[in-house]
Amino acid sequence: MSEQHKNFPEFYVTAPQSCPYLQGRLERKLFTHLTHDKPPELVDNLLRGGFRRSQNVAYMPYCEGCQACVSVRVLVDGFVPSRSFRRIEDANRDLAARRIAPRPTSEQYSLFRSYIDGRHSDGGMADMTVLDYAMMIEDSIVDTFVTEYRLKPGGALEHDRPDSWPLLAVALTDRLSDGLSMVYSFYDTELAHRSLGSFMILDHIAHTRRLGLPYLYLGYWIDGSRKMSYKARFHPQERLGSNGWIRA
Repeated sequence: MSEQHKNFPEFYVTAPQSCPYLQGRLERKLFTHLTHDKPPELVDNLLRGGFRRSQNVAYMPYCEGCQACVSVRVLVDGFVPSRSFRRIEDANRDLAARRIAPRPTSEQYSLFRSYIDGRHSDGGMADMTVLDYAMMIEDSIVDTFVTEYRLKPGGALEHDRPDSWPLLAVALTDRLSDGLSMVYSFYDTELAHRSLGSFMILDHIAHTRRLGLPYLYLGYWIDGSRKMSYKARFHPQERLGSNGWIRA
């Protein structure tokens, strides 16, 4: 086997199953395994070109007769928060964001389990065990980090231990050559007034800008899916089509 053939990814297609986002439709996925013998540049190109990562699998929709799933990325240098986004930032000024290594904890899993049970009890992640969660966090061949969002107690000092503060939200994120890619996030669903899902995106936009990178990848926006409609609010953004990334 040639070195070129060895390094080239082998692609597979899943069997059709019910679409979790659009009622009455079937979904299939094109996927490949991400292994350490694949060149980092190849993996980076996949994740910048419309594939999403789940552990060490890169996948994208491969649905017959449907192109509703569209990859989106925010152009962070041009992003200016709207009045509603500024209100979300103000509502969460008492949170501290901690970027840490991707190591799972029982505290994270408890919050994850509560989020899934409250928001996605009928989804594909409903049966995830603590071991499944650990694999989701740890199993990655790309540069990955976790951001914990903790409630800073009143009167907290800089030398206080932030890992003892209440955990309200968590985001798992990949570092790509031209930006950050939000892989998965979850939060305390009882704190609706905080809009924690949107706040994590706002925080990642700011962090991407600080890193001097141009894009924040948000995964798939799905026209007609209420679950994914929030992604269209973050502008300016580009969407991936047959002719490449196009300004939306």
